[in-house]
Amino acid sequence: MIRRHPLVLATVIVLLAGCGYSLRGNLPEHIRTVAVPVFVNRTQEPAVENFLTRAVVDAFVTSGRLKVVRPEEADSILEGEIVGYQLDSLSFDSRANVREYRLTVTLNLQFRDVKRNVLLWRQEGVQEKADFRVPGQVSATITREESALRAAAVDIGRAIVNLAVDRF
Repeated sequence: MIRRHPLVLATVIVLLAGCGYSLRGNLPEHIRTVAVPVFVNRTQEPAVENFLTRAVVDAFVTSGRLKVVRPEEADSILEGEIVGYQLDSLSFDSRANVREYRLTVTLNLQFRDVKRNVLLWRQEGVQEKADFRVPGQVSATITREESALRAAAVDIGRAIVNLAVDRF
């Protein structure tokens, strides 16, 4: 069809070019790199900052939109603080043992243009949730909670990359 209708191909190309879509979103042109220092953990949950920071870095790397570099090399810096880590019971068995939990993680974030010394945006109360089921053993609950945190961290990382790149 494309060989027979070069006008269709040309129209599609013009429409796609004119829609403003790009893999970099609407970031200022000079921002090509980002640093993601370890998030500040303001909760009582140990090591949660490592899971979340790693997930955000991985999300930037996977998206390919901004290259992740050290702070001294960065055009921009994404800083975060974890202000909430909540585990809620969702369902119980006949003996009133918890069988399902919901993990909610809350963050405050800011994205700065280092080159121009400008705050690009600040977002408070970014939340992500992950539900998980548990068997009867306490050790399994801890393992499942860690898995839920990893799953929530992946979703948070993706959401943060979208916020950072597409917000403008």
